[in-house]
Amino acid sequence: MLLAVDIGNTNVVLGVFIKDKLINHFRISTDREKTEDEYGIMVLSLLREFGIKEKDFDGAVISSVVPPLTPVFEKMCQKYLNVAPLIIGPGVKTGINIKYENPREVGADRIVNAVAAYYKYKGPLIVVDFGTATTFDAVSENFDYLGGAIAPGIGISAEALFQRAAKLHRIEIAKPDRVIGKNTTTSMQAGIFYGYAGLVDHIVERMKDEMGEPGIKVIATGGLASLIASETKTIDLVDGMLTLEGLRIIYEKNRQ
Repeated sequence: MLLAVDIGNTNVVLGVFIKDKLINHFRISTDREKTEDEYGIMVLSLLREFGIKEKDFDGAVISSVVPPLTPVFEKMCQKYLNVAPLIIGPGVKTGINIKYENPREVGADRIVNAVAAYYKYKGPLIVVDFGTATTFDAVSENFDYLGGAIAPGIGISAEALFQRAAKLHRIEIAKPDRVIGKNTTTSMQAGIFYGYAGLVDHIVERMKDEMGEPGIKVIATGGLASLIASETKTIDLVDGMLTLEGLRIIYEKNRQ
């Protein structure tokens, strides 16, 4: 049994695999102040809730964009699951050729997503990950990671609007029926939702032009992927478990 851990700026997503099958997944808040013991108790509690025993694990793999939490989860896996996790980073075999000026600058989650998307859907493709930041990653038909774009996430955008405009309030991110809002809440929702859908379409269209390859597929993942994808013209499909699947693929590649 394998535990896959995706540490993001807002949430930590954990997936439990038996061979290549994801049998369960959990989402907890990212807290840089928690210790390996606090996370360990939390993770064990979630696992036991679904009848999963810590002694059943024979491996773990971690992807992290929060450097201070990487050793915390590494120690947690060692102490509570008795496994030494594979940490996604330089030196780990992924199979993908990274065409970035400095490959070490590419976030681990972006590489994991690219690997998963290519193995599942083949290239060429673009992966759009709706997280704390929204990332756009291009992968060629020959399995080259070409680079991409990073935009403020939709949650960050909404929060900035509330914090910097004195008369505006916090809102739920939702799709309003009309772009022309009849009150402050629906006006803000319209601007954020439809504006963000337009941002996604424009960046994807520009990336497709620059890639210059036929048949480019666009895969979306992340917490708000389904909501935003419903309004875009360019996203072909949503795969909410893409990052966890990528972690499993890379773990298997390095285990062999």
